[in-house]
Amino acid sequence: MSTNKPALLAPALLLSALAALALAGCGGNNDEVADTACAVTSASGSVVVGSGLPGDPAAPEPASGYRIGHKPVLAKNYMVVTANPLASKAGCDVLKAGGTSADAAVAVQMVLGLVEPQSSGLGGGAFMLYYDAKARTVQSYDGRETAPATATVNYLRWVDDATDQSPPLPSARTSGRSIGVPGAVRMLDLAHKDHGKLPWKDLFSPAIKHATDGFAISGRLAAAIGDPVFGARANFLRDAEATATYLNADLSAKTLGTILKVPAYAETLTTIANDGADALYSGAIAQAIVAKTAIATSAADGSAITPGKLSLADLSGYQAKKREPVCTTYRAYWVCGMPPPSSGGITVASTLGVLENFNLGPYAPTALDLEGGKPQVLGVHLVSEAERLAYADRDKYIADTDFVPLPGGTSDTLLNKSYMKSRAGLVRLSGSLGTATAGNFGPTPLGIDRTPESGTTHMTIVDRDGSVLVMTTTVESGFGSYHMTRGFILNNQLTDFSAAPTDATGAIIANRIQPGKRPRSSMAPTLVFKTAADGTKGDFVMATGSPGGSTIIQYVVKTVIGVLDWGLDAQQATSMVDFGASNNPTTNVGGEHPNVVVGTNKGASDPLVAGLLALGHTVSVSAQSSGIGTVVRVQSNGAPALQGGADPRREGLVLGDVFTP
Repeated sequence: MSTNKPALLAPALLLSALAALALAGCGGNNDEVADTACAVTSASGSVVVGSGLPGDPAAPEPASGYRIGHKPVLAKNYMVVTANPLASKAGCDVLKAGGTSADAAVAVQMVLGLVEPQSSGLGGGAFMLYYDAKARTVQSYDGRETAPATATVNYLRWVDDATDQSPPLPSARTSGRSIGVPGAVRMLDLAHKDHGKLPWKDLFSPAIKHATDGFAISGRLAAAIGDPVFGARANFLRDAEATATYLNADLSAKTLGTILKVPAYAETLTTIANDGADALYSGAIAQAIVAKTAIATSAADGSAITPGKLSLADLSGYQAKKREPVCTTYRAYWVCGMPPPSSGGITVASTLGVLENFNLGPYAPTALDLEGGKPQVLGVHLVSEAERLAYADRDKYIADTDFVPLPGGTSDTLLNKSYMKSRAGLVRLSGSLGTATAGNFGPTPLGIDRTPESGTTHMTIVDRDGSVLVMTTTVESGFGSYHMTRGFILNNQLTDFSAAPTDATGAIIANRIQPGKRPRSSMAPTLVFKTAADGTKGDFVMATGSPGGSTIIQYVVKTVIGVLDWGLDAQQATSMVDFGASNNPTTNVGGEHPNVVVGTNKGASDPLVAGLLALGHTVSVSAQSSGIGTVVRVQSNGAPALQGGADPRREGLVLGDVFTP
């Protein structure tokens, strides 16, 4: 624990301090300019994030598939990695003011909901792991959305079970049926009550300021709104508030660099800041959520929208839950992840459990550079095969365990060393499994569910006490359901359920929708610790996580292996080529990466791709869109330090205090 921890400020003084820091972030003149904590260093010196000065990483740039040249960042006492520079700045300022990782997460989420609304926000959900350095304990927090109490098993596929068995309009996602009870705010409130030090209301100041004064639309947000193929513009036309917020008066999309102000979001944040999390789950804000979910006609042309059945009782009754994390050993480490309803923790652990039976060291990337080098064929092959086996069990057995128990009632059934060794025995060095078969854990047969997932964002935070928070947060697909109220987007999280209650064989699907149930997720915030001499969890080693739908698991696995097995630094492991597989013949090799040669023949001339093809893999070199944020505890010049890496495929930024060995 650091011995130079400052005394906590009184609430009034803290508010002034955070306000001053926010002013500095917008070009204000105070001591922050001379203090390089929570700033970046450019060729001309220290630059305050959000200042608009040369070298400012918050200056809007066109969206890029990959930005080369990212280097690891070192900090002495505290660090934050998020997907947006303004969010990283808000979190870092909280840490600098004496706040905990839980305090910083509140500030980060509120800014992300404004500057990256396509990925997360007040209207979505989240999963969090928290390592309390003083107590040396790991706790998981479940803020996953829930289905309405009146949802039927056909809620997502039929307008009405009895009278209208046609699909929801315009689609399940864009109707009110996809909207679950938001959980992120309630979860943050629970974690803040457990681990926060600074007043809840003060943590909203940076986001309120940005929403009121405006911020420049970034490349990723501009593309999410206006891309001619993937942008949200056409869907926003059905929602009057989204149209007014993200489109111009002529209904064109707001573009890169446009100063966006969202006063309704500032007003909502102010209410939650002053009245607490309950303000989202009762009263005027809750009524607005229910009303928007129940809307039945398009604002643009009056066409039909199938309303959802969310009620005020659903919101007022929502509970964030503390659950036991999934912690397993991997070589000389303990790796902890989220339990169900996320499949992330179990599937990452299952992949590592299979890989533990192989020596991955000889298959480390070659031609090592800042971008993580060139993965070797057998390294990618082994990881992908292990993932196929892990996804096979995931697709069949993992769902909300409050409704459907795991085989044997425990994650150990899927993760014990004996079972992992038997699964590893199915892997061949000479060829790919293609599609793996799940383990057999009768007696009740369960169906296979490969419902696709999308969206999300991630934050990794370490405070000056050494406590660590990893949180993956989402509205599901880009801009969720496209429904907007009170300045924030409502999720489409219920489409993570299987719309059909049974698979093609007639077997019941564990991840079917049920009243009050939480949909399965792949979010995988992950913590790594050394194994102590007595076999228990020892010192903190690493924290990571990523957005990316069901491929989150692949992004996290390659990052963990990059650090633990291949000795890459935090940035190299984060930047390294994204690779892996779910349970089908296709293996992903991220073609956006500069160390992958895509060419005109779908990558077949690339040595990695050619080698995988020779082993029977079907290879996709489609661009991957991970958003990994990694912090590793290291020694630098004989002194302990935090080393951070932000994914070059997004707009992420690492910030912390100054490292002085």
